[in-house]
Amino acid sequence: MSTLQPVRGTHDLLPEEMRRHRAVIERARGVAERYGFEEIATPIFEFTDVFKRTLGDTSDIVTKEMYSFSLKEGEEITLRPENTAGVARALISNGLHQSLPLKYFYSGPMFRHERPQKGRQRQFHQIGVELLGAPQPQADIEVIALGRHILQELGILQDTVLELNTLGDLDSRKAYRAALVSYFETRQDELSEDSRMRLTRNPLRILDSKDEGDRRVVEDAPAFEAYLNETSRDFFAQVCRGLDALEIPYTLNSRLVRGLDYYSHTAFEFTSDRLGAQSAVVAGGRYDGLVETMGGPSTPGIGWAAGIERLAMLVRDVDSPPRPVAVIPVGDASEATALKLTQDLRHQGFAVELGYSGNLKKRMKRANQMNARAAVMIGEDELKAGEATLRDLDSGAQETLALDAIGTRLRELV
Repeated sequence: MSTLQPVRGTHDLLPEEMRRHRAVIERARGVAERYGFEEIATPIFEFTDVFKRTLGDTSDIVTKEMYSFSLKEGEEITLRPENTAGVARALISNGLHQSLPLKYFYSGPMFRHERPQKGRQRQFHQIGVELLGAPQPQADIEVIALGRHILQELGILQDTVLELNTLGDLDSRKAYRAALVSYFETRQDELSEDSRMRLTRNPLRILDSKDEGDRRVVEDAPAFEAYLNETSRDFFAQVCRGLDALEIPYTLNSRLVRGLDYYSHTAFEFTSDRLGAQSAVVAGGRYDGLVETMGGPSTPGIGWAAGIERLAMLVRDVDSPPRPVAVIPVGDASEATALKLTQDLRHQGFAVELGYSGNLKKRMKRANQMNARAAVMIGEDELKAGEATLRDLDSGAQETLALDAIGTRLRELV
């Protein structure tokens, strides 16, 4: 019988990796709270229509990457491939429009059936933020500043570059789309099969194609800037001025796009060259038409998402777990007292390990293997006197103390 393995594209988060994973979430959550973002959690599966409406029936995610299945009742549901649609659906379902603007932070697993590679799994995890109900460019500035602040708190800001672009308003996008289609149609034979399919349904996605042939064609494509109207130019100028005022450096990237029509104005990514092909660390943008696309009232929005696995790969310093205290009963008579002392010390806030078996030598060896800070030993003599012997495992010094004084002395050591 073959050894059971995790499903391809999934992996176990063992303690060391879990510490890095958790550090990303906890630090990000803490920074987000300072910006007024409250935590939200939506179900990991939604009705499939939630994603078909938002991602488009012909997008790669919908046609190739979603994990969808039917319930007995005949309803089709999908494991979430991203979380913005779920947050927007929650806004509509819970009637939250009277409370706008709303600021949300989230974390959790997402699912996409794609080729696994470094920094990309079929079950992966994201943190993200959504700011709903704020049409002003100040919202874009704040959301970008928050993403940067989190990267700074994680100690990886120096490994990233902020790339920025504008997608303009709907009128600008329509004009640019028409120009782009006209250009690509003249060079259609040079495009990859995927890009030829995108030409009729989502031509902006050709601009960020990774295919070398497509890239050569894209080099001569019309520039978005030439099709921006005054409203779009002014909005983007305000975003740039705000970032400048906060001394947030950025690089303009006219090829940074979002393909769906509900995206508008600001698009941005924090990228890193430490991750190989998967360079995007934080990716976001403004999506003023999303909620309306889902059947809700017109609601401006902007947000970003970041892959926890990718961030964890970049993080260098993660706090080690607290060094434990080992409580060691010497002899069967001491077991009950050792058990009670262990529980008392845990309630006082200490990490405590009580060995389940073995003589004093074996238990001390185990204490050293777990890098314990101190050992508390209770033998027959200590038991009679209501005391315990406390050994500092760093210095080797030891002393005998009353049982109710152990916690006070440990607080001085740990």
